[in-house]
Amino acid sequence: MPISVKDLIFTTDLPTVGGSKAYVGFVPDEDDIVVERVRRAGGIVLGKTNVPDFGYGPTFDPVFGTTRNPWDLTRSPAGSSGGSAAAVAAGLGPVSLGSDGGGSIRVPASFCGIYGLNPSFGRVPLYPGTRDTRFPGFSGWESLERIGPLTRTVTDAALVLDVLKGPDPRDRHSLPDAGERYLDDLDRDLTGLRIGWTLDWGGYARVDAAVATLVERAAQVLADLGAEVETACPGFPDPAATFGTIMALDADLRTMRELVDRYPPGEAPPRLVTLLEQERSFVDASSAVAARKSLYNSLWRFFEHYDVLLTPSTPVTAFPVDLPGPTEIGGLPVTDPMPLARFTAPISLAGNPCASIPCGWSEEGLPVGLQIVGNHLDDRLVLQVSRAFERARPWADARPPAASAAGATASVSGRGDLHDHS
Repeated sequence: MPISVKDLIFTTDLPTVGGSKAYVGFVPDEDDIVVERVRRAGGIVLGKTNVPDFGYGPTFDPVFGTTRNPWDLTRSPAGSSGGSAAAVAAGLGPVSLGSDGGGSIRVPASFCGIYGLNPSFGRVPLYPGTRDTRFPGFSGWESLERIGPLTRTVTDAALVLDVLKGPDPRDRHSLPDAGERYLDDLDRDLTGLRIGWTLDWGGYARVDAAVATLVERAAQVLADLGAEVETACPGFPDPAATFGTIMALDADLRTMRELVDRYPPGEAPPRLVTLLEQERSFVDASSAVAARKSLYNSLWRFFEHYDVLLTPSTPVTAFPVDLPGPTEIGGLPVTDPMPLARFTAPISLAGNPCASIPCGWSEEGLPVGLQIVGNHLDDRLVLQVSRAFERARPWADARPPAASAAGATASVSGRGDLHDHS
């Protein structure tokens, strides 16, 4: 199977630049564990996919250029796995390996109309990426980052997860493997499954009307399949500040400052400069760790009453490619520094398995994703619910017209839900 690999994941036979001018020409001396496993299983690594500087933000790659969304070349594929999502959507291969610390698989999957699986934290071992302090920039996000597949079908994602999963002594967080295959028993009856869904996390998050409509329809699809679906929310407070502090705590700020000093004056990535300039105290860090525990406690209590949680993957559809993010959400100006991660970052803090699955297209012809979240370590149920939705509302035959027409302006025939597209 031909596979592309996000350029934050190490490869011995291809440069690993991480979207950074500080690593131009760098070729690692070892593969990331996931690349080892893919190669051992017969996977053919076609090449690397674009990322922003060390994964911070939409896919503006200062080394290889900006990635565009195949559904509309004037729009962004988001980030940081934007290159991987665009590659799969454009038909450059059936699978790309991405990584996700706050939404970096799920958000691009949503924007590009494909499936993105973010396994349970520790399910897929990571090394050297996020674990080896010899490589500042790559070595951050240790308690947040996960690697997973971006694919056109749920079955392909299960197949790849079967190859990637299992412990490795190089990753102290990696989970034991009972030997089960996620590819088995994908099709299940959803009758009686308890599903809670939210569009606003209890009040502090906003979504565009087009996104809300399609996510609500998706919840009804699962109800029609026999699940017990109702509006429900774990009830944790806005975790944006908590996420920002945990991200900084993971970042190894001392070596990051040394890395930024390697750039010519004025050329250091703005997001990294902002990260380094923001002052945080030990009390801030301690409070963030405590808030993370509280958030997870809210989630496990939620899953005592529900089997699955549904949210939008993103609050908006793809924004213009020359912008760093959306300027409005729900008709109001954006003031949040991480607006695209509103629904994904809390799940990254908790480490629960989750996925983004296409649930429709806007009137502009832009994809919308549904986030499916499972209980602690319940990757199988996330895949099973995804597969049930995929069978009810298939999307794999919905391909962007611009996929094979570089430089053309994308237009999409078909509007509305997935039934119209299929």
